[in-house]
Amino acid sequence: MVNSNKSYALGIILSAALLTFTFPLWAQVKCIDCPEVNQISLEDDLFAELEQENEDTSLLPSKMLITQRLIWGKNGLARITGIVPLSEENRLRELKWRRTMLKTHQVIGYTTLAAMVAQGIIGGKLYNGDYSLYKLHKDMGNAVTALYFTGAGLSLFAPPAIQLNKTKGLNSARMHKWLATVHLSAMIATQYYSDRDRDIHKAAAYTLFGSYAAATIVLRFK
Repeated sequence: MVNSNKSYALGIILSAALLTFTFPLWAQVKCIDCPEVNQISLEDDLFAELEQENEDTSLLPSKMLITQRLIWGKNGLARITGIVPLSEENRLRELKWRRTMLKTHQVIGYTTLAAMVAQGIIGGKLYNGDYSLYKLHKDMGNAVTALYFTGAGLSLFAPPAIQLNKTKGLNSARMHKWLATVHLSAMIATQYYSDRDRDIHKAAAYTLFGSYAAATIVLRFK
């Protein structure tokens, strides 16, 4: 029975991996010169700052995440190494990469959420005394962690938009960013206390799932 459960879980993980690696081929932007590509929507612009002080049309936005600035900034690694020089042509190409990365980030997000549900079911049986699932629980936990940080990396290191939407007040992207801070902290706590404190580990896991699910769902609303 345990081997059957393991095979089923591994099948889910392999299917998710296949979907993750093939999705970028489906998510290609059809026209990188179209105006709508230059103005990334609120749903696609997941973790970026949404307020800009002026309406300039420079190739790079005035505000970027530190991870974006490290690679894509004027003096970022992609620029100083000459791999991707800063030019209008390259920025249009980067927008295509950005959209593909963020769409893949969303697919991985849904896959991670599904894996968290499976992990929660296995964890519940383990806490009820079925210790034969301990190794499966650990393996699923490692898979969830790998999916989680892969998705996060795709968003954090995606090239920035050319011009950010200027919005005020509460919106779905800003809520997504706030919830990301919560579930990132909960993920770290879940991993740290996995073999140290059973109760804290369980509480952190519930917090992780709740905030991650909310962060995923909130993007469906404008």
